[in-house]
Amino acid sequence: MSRNSSPALIDNRAIWAIALPAMVTNVATALIGIGDMWIVGRLEDAATQGAVDIGARLFAVLFTVMNFLKTGTTGLVAQEGTRAGEEAQVAMLVRGLFVGLVIAGLLLLFKPVILPALLAALGARADVLEAARIYADIRYWTAPAVMANLALIGFLVGRRQMTAVLLFEVAYNALNIALGLLFVLRLDMGIEGIGWSSFIAEYVKLAAVTAFVFRGPVLAHFRTIAATGASISWRTLAPFLSTNRDLFLRTVILMIALAALTRLSAERGPAMLAANGILYQLFVLTALLLDGFENAAQVLNGERMGARDREGFKRYIKAILLRGFAAAAVVSLGFLLLADPILASFAATDRVRDIAQQSGWWLAIIPFAGVAGFVFDGVYVGASWTRALLVTMVGAALVFAVSLWMTWGWGNAGLWFSFTLFLGLRAALQVVLMPGQMAASFGECAKT
Repeated sequence: MSRNSSPALIDNRAIWAIALPAMVTNVATALIGIGDMWIVGRLEDAATQGAVDIGARLFAVLFTVMNFLKTGTTGLVAQEGTRAGEEAQVAMLVRGLFVGLVIAGLLLLFKPVILPALLAALGARADVLEAARIYADIRYWTAPAVMANLALIGFLVGRRQMTAVLLFEVAYNALNIALGLLFVLRLDMGIEGIGWSSFIAEYVKLAAVTAFVFRGPVLAHFRTIAATGASISWRTLAPFLSTNRDLFLRTVILMIALAALTRLSAERGPAMLAANGILYQLFVLTALLLDGFENAAQVLNGERMGARDREGFKRYIKAILLRGFAAAAVVSLGFLLLADPILASFAATDRVRDIAQQSGWWLAIIPFAGVAGFVFDGVYVGASWTRALLVTMVGAALVFAVSLWMTWGWGNAGLWFSFTLFLGLRAALQVVLMPGQMAASFGECAKT
C-alpha cells in the first residue's frame, strides 16, 4: 500500500477523508462515558454517578495511557507506506500486537496491586469507592482486547482505512450502550451492568477487527513475517520501543493531569465530583471530535516525512490547523447555546446540575485552547518527534501543577482555569520547538 513519494500538493479531500470519519469515530467513543453517565443518572444517586466517573477516569489512566500503541503504530505505518510498502506496514502491526499483549499480561499479573492503588489515587471513598470497585473489577479484564484493538486500529488509520475504523467504532459503541441500557434499566444489574457491557463489547470488537485486518495480502505478509520471527527480534523492536516509550511517558503525564482533576473534585464532595464528571465527559467529547485533525496530521504528515517532502509537510500543518480552528469555533458556539440544557439532562440531582451549570462556560473556551495542541500532537507523532513531544508535555504539566496550587482558593473555577492553561501551553511549546525539529529532519530550518 505504498504512497507516492514525490512532493505533494495539498489534498483537501484527503484531510477530510481522514478527519471526518475520525471525528465520528471519536465521538462514538466518547459516547461510552457519556452514555454510562446518562444511564446511571436515571438511578438518581449522586454516589453511583460519581462512581461511574471514577471508574471511567481509572480506565482513562490505565488503558488510555497505553494509547501510544495506536498513535505510534499509526505514524510508523504511515511512514512505511511511502518508504517501504505494505509488508513493512504489516511488520509494524506485528510489533504493536506483540508489545500490546505483553503489556496486557503484565497488567493482569499485577492487578491486585494496580487496581486498589488507582482507586485510592482517584480519591474514591465510602459508597463511591465500593461501587467504583465493582465496575473496575469487571472492566479490568478487557485489557488484552483493549491492547490488541489499539494496535489494529492504529494500523488501519495509518493505511487511511478510515471508513472501516468508523464502522467498527460506531458498532462497538452502539453495542456497549445497548447492553448498558439492557443490563441497568431492564435487568436492574446496577453498576455491574455498566462493567459487563464494556467487557462484552470490547471482545466482540476484537473478533470483528481481527477478521477484517487479517485477510488477503495482509494475511500473506503476516504469514511470511511470522515464519521468520524477524519483526519481533530485539534489533527490530528497539526503534519501535524507543518511539513508543516517549509516547507512553507523555501519555502518563497527560493522564496524571486528568486524574488530578478528578482527585481535586472528589475532595470537594460527591456533588462536585459528579458535576465535574459531566463537564469532563463533555470535554472528552470535544477533544475526541477535534482529535480527528490529529489523525489527519499523523497520517498525512507521516507520509510526507516518509517521502522526505519538507514543503508538503509544512503545507499540511497549515491546512490542518486552519480547518481545526474552524471546527473549534463551531463546537464553541454549540456549547454557548446549549450547555445549560445539556448539563441539566445529565445531572443526577439539582445540586449537581447547579454546580455543572455554574462552570459550563468553560466548555466554550476549551475547544480553542486545545485544538492547536491536538493538531501538533499529530504532526509530532507522524514525524516520530516523540522526544520533543514528551518535553512539551512535561513543561505544560509543571505549569499546570503550579497553577492548581495558586488558584485553589478560586474553587471550581481554579480547576478549570488551570486545565485550560495546560491545554493552551502545550501548543505554545510545540510551536517553539517546531523550527528545530524541522531543521533536524529536513536539513534546514524553516518557520511553520
